Amino acid sequence: MKSLLIKDTTLEERKQIVQESLNYSSGDCDGQDLSDIYDDYILGLRELADINREFSEKHAGEIVGEDTNR
Repeated sequence: MKSLLIKDTTLEERKQIVQESLNYSSGDCDGQDLSDIYDDYILGLRELADINREFSEKHAGEIVGEDTNR
């Protein structure tokens, strides 16, 4: 498998990587457009791992629609 690091990919390759990944996973998470989340990766500003880690830390354990006042 080819490296996904910014230093090893072109802008066009990063666009394709994100597009293919979002097509595989439907690209939508509870109404949030995930393509916006990956703009920094496409533009070469932040690595995928950093973006995914931040998203996971922010949203880990969230269960949408569950009544938490039980």
